[in-house]
Amino acid sequence: MHEFLLSTGIVALAEMGDKTQLLALLLAARFRKPIPILIAILAATVLNHGISAALGQWVTNVFSPDILVWILSIGFIAMAAWMLVPDELEDESGSIQKWQKYGVFGATFVLFFLAEIGDKTQIATVALAARFDSIWWVMAGTTFGMMIANAPAVFIGDKLSNKLPISLIHKIGAFIFLAIGIVTLVQHFYF
Repeated sequence: MHEFLLSTGIVALAEMGDKTQLLALLLAARFRKPIPILIAILAATVLNHGISAALGQWVTNVFSPDILVWILSIGFIAMAAWMLVPDELEDESGSIQKWQKYGVFGATFVLFFLAEIGDKTQIATVALAARFDSIWWVMAGTTFGMMIANAPAVFIGDKLSNKLPISLIHKIGAFIFLAIGIVTLVQHFYF
């Protein structure tokens, strides 16, 4: 359960102001159908984060524990730095229009899945699954974290996003990633 809660919190914080959250805002403004958008975001996230968590588990079988500790620690510390860089969403109206022939669900699913590839939350999912040796709890937690961040974006849109202290949220997320990276090293070498 610890893996679920930590994964949820980290990804919910990492997703605030992230490009996929901005995409959720755009999709909601374009289609104005929150339920199919949310179901598509959930489906795309489950698939993407399921693959990512499996990759995280696979990595634990490829590298020795000593090398894995360094990879994970440096990865979490790098994620802390990355959290401090604000995301921007290029003009996605062309992409939305290209995929809209597949309907609200299809366009949202494809665009969200593609936008999540190489994103902070996907990389965090890989690292968390490797760190905690848990595919299911990490995938469930990261998916729940994505939904916590994106559901309000879909339902409330710009009204709420302009009032959230995104910079502070990113700093808190960066601190958590940094702490996990340092704790991972300390636990390995001193306990």
